[in-house]
Amino acid sequence: MELRDQLFQQAIAEYTEGISRVVSSYVRSKVEHEDLLQEIWLGLWRALPAFRGDASLKTFVYRIAHNRCVTEIARRKPQHDGENELMELEDSQPGPAECLDAERKSERLVHAVQQLPLGLRQTLTLRLEGFSYAEISEVLGISESNIAVRLNRAKERLNISLSGGAK
Repeated sequence: MELRDQLFQQAIAEYTEGISRVVSSYVRSKVEHEDLLQEIWLGLWRALPAFRGDASLKTFVYRIAHNRCVTEIARRKPQHDGENELMELEDSQPGPAECLDAERKSERLVHAVQQLPLGLRQTLTLRLEGFSYAEISEVLGISESNIAVRLNRAKERLNISLSGGAK
């Protein structure tokens, strides 16, 4: 098996769940989600010959995902509120009441994250995926101090949004 195949299989095995969550912060329907995931994996396959190992495979994969998601956002038409259907989130908590409550909270959080400006959404999503400030800086191409500012702004806006306040 050649190096490209090995790297591709490693990326799929290690980063599929994380990339899927990142994609969820950009698109609202399952169809768009699946399409964008396929575009990301195709983009990764095409980009792997250029991977020199200067960055980690993780940041290389997430950089490609970031670029594909931004391209999709730019290509998409503005959507009306009636079209803002959220993907269903699975919740494994016991009991129907607890499941319903947790699902509603998750949907509110996903919706609030989706309403953040693109720069804040990107930074927050990568941080929630466990990226360090240095890794986020590498993926997004901005300084680490800018990462800290964006995360603080994202938290402030989420607090306002989730508490029912205005922006």
